[in-house]
Amino acid sequence: MSKELQAIRVMLVDDHLLFREGVSSLLKRDERFEVVGEASDGESALALAKPSLPDVVLMDVRMPGIGGIEATREMLTLYPDLKVIMITASEKDQDLFEAIKAGAQGYILKAVTDSKYMRDAIIRVAAGEAIIPPAMVPRLLNEFATLSEGVPQKLSQELSEKEELKEVVLAMPESESSEINLLTPRENQVLELVAQGLTNKEIATSLVISENTVRSHLRFILDKLHMNNRVQAALWYQKKQI
Repeated sequence: MSKELQAIRVMLVDDHLLFREGVSSLLKRDERFEVVGEASDGESALALAKPSLPDVVLMDVRMPGIGGIEATREMLTLYPDLKVIMITASEKDQDLFEAIKAGAQGYILKAVTDSKYMRDAIIRVAAGEAIIPPAMVPRLLNEFATLSEGVPQKLSQELSEKEELKEVVLAMPESESSEINLLTPRENQVLELVAQGLTNKEIATSLVISENTVRSHLRFILDKLHMNNRVQAALWYQKKQI
């Protein structure tokens, strides 16, 4: 590997040893990645994050003790520049909503058998993009659309799956007109393309700008809208269009 290109530092967090070993072996054969640590639960992952200094964490959703969602939330509070990809066998909508709320940048199902897909996902998330299984996107947006009207001021502590999605919406800025006016015309263009599902590279091509410029715009957009990731920003933009 060129000295100018640093390997992506990856930490694996999963309570299934065989799964960790399989992913670790896959990544170690690719010079674009460096496996810097492994943990079997959220508590040990939090302890390992500081000394291992990963760029991307592959985090299982369901583990004994501190689960992946809680660990992700705490980890990103301590290390906001860290990127987390949830790795799970669950296709439950609620798990996806919780992962987005916790700030995860990606969500990969363990049923995926294409090793290239996982490696590409890590590279894209490390570059600031977001990964959601295509099959889950329509369900997410359909639920979002049905819940975009008549959202109550306060939510019950015991929420159904639909109400969990309301909480995702409520976590976003309520004053759409004032928040959108905070964005520059170019930032609005970038956000619109993000909401359409375009990658940073595709946005750069569409707007005839560099990928670094796209990433800079996204950082400013997330800061202005007080959001954790591009998924939340895309959902907020979709709500604004309804």
